[in-house]
Order: sequence, then structure tokens, then C-alpha cells
Amino acid sequence: MTAAATLVANGQRVAVADVRGHHISCRTSVRLFRGKGDRVGDPVTRQLGERMRVLGIDPGLTRCGLGVVDGVPGRQPLLVAVDVIRTSSDMDVARRLVVIEETIDSWIARYRPTAVAIERVFAQHNVQTVMGTAQAAGVAMLVAARHGIPVSLHTPSEVKASITGSGRASKEQVGVMVSRILKLEDVPQPADAADALALAICHVWRGSTTARLNAAVEAAANPAGRQRGAFGRSAHPPSRERR
Repeated sequence: MTAAATLVANGQRVAVADVRGHHISCRTSVRLFRGKGDRVGDPVTRQLGERMRVLGIDPGLTRCGLGVVDGVPGRQPLLVAVDVIRTSSDMDVARRLVVIEETIDSWIARYRPTAVAIERVFAQHNVQTVMGTAQAAGVAMLVAARHGIPVSLHTPSEVKASITGSGRASKEQVGVMVSRILKLEDVPQPADAADALALAICHVWRGSTTARLNAAVEAAANPAGRQRGAFGRSAHPPSRERR
């Protein structure tokens, strides 16, 4: 797979096996993105070194965006793959989640990301929509955890600020900036594809710093916990039997 042929699944019907051994059909709706030159090489077998490979996931039941990029903080990231999982509202919710779970699982097995970035779910006026989004996000987190991949949640405003410089940018502005950053000839469509790539780019540029801060906080908390444990033991020394 090269940058000139990142995706070949434009409107193709794909079959996913459900828990009963039958098959569920879903549609992918994604455009073929052509980069300027072969900038990706072999995205699966290439040695990454210090380069991060991030799978960005824009969760949703009807449309779930997936985007993989390679990158180093402070430098231009490289596009690896992008797609959108589509499920029909006529399907049972459990089956729709199976489609999302198995597709994400296959992407992780194929592209082997070092981190997964998921949009943090916020409450909305449409309770049904936010419930579906939260369910899809939970499935994505579960799959990543099963593979032992660290998961980071990024707010929409954080992603917009990282990509465009403004936390109030529109979806159209995010899509345009994603295409410029990745040097794509077209803006990723639908918007879920662009949002997934934006999440991955945001994590490459900002997530590594957050991860180091979290690791430092955890490392500082461990000695404090040991000290509290030692203090507790000294405050209640073990009783000794008198001879």
C-alpha cells in the first residue's frame, strides 16, 4: 500500500461475521485519497523508530471514522489509511457494535498502531445520539485495551485548536487543514474521516506530551503511596507475644 493508493474501498460492500457465525453487511463510504508522492512506503512492516503510529477514531453508530497517521511531534505527519465504518439504523444495536468492534480489531491487527486517540464524548441535547456515540467509543476503548494499546481521549475543542489554531473552528475548516497538513489533493469526505485523521494528528502533536506528564504524575504518586503505607505500618506496629 502506498500513498497513491491508500484506500480502494469506495462504496464497497464488506461482510463481517457476527457472534452467531452469520454475516452482517455494511457499507463503507470513503474517497480515494492521493498524496503528493510516495511518502508512506510500506506502513505495516517499516521500522517506526521514534515515529508514532496513531489510530484516530471518531466514534458513532451510523458513521465511525478511522484514520491512521505516522508522525513525530513537531514534524509533518504522514497518512497511512482512512475509512468510515457505516452501519444501518435498521440493524440491532448489538449487531452494529459487532461491526464496529470487528472492523477496529482488523485495523489494529493490520496497521499495528502504537496509540489510539478517541474523541471524548460530551452530553448533547439528543440523548439517543450521545448514547450511540458513547457505546461506539466504549467498544473502541475495549478493543485497544485488549491489544494492550494505550488510549487517549481528546475533546473536540482540543482537536480543533491543535489542527486549526482555534477551538471554535468549523468541521469544514478542520477538513481543509487536515488535507493541507497531510498534503492531500482532496478534503477527506465524509467529515467523520477528516475528524478521525484530526484526532490522530492531534495526538501526535500533543498526546505524547500529555502521556509524559501522566507518567510523571504516576511516578510521583507511587513513592507517596509507599510512604503512606510505611507510615501506616509504623503507626500500628505488630504486637509481640510476651515470653
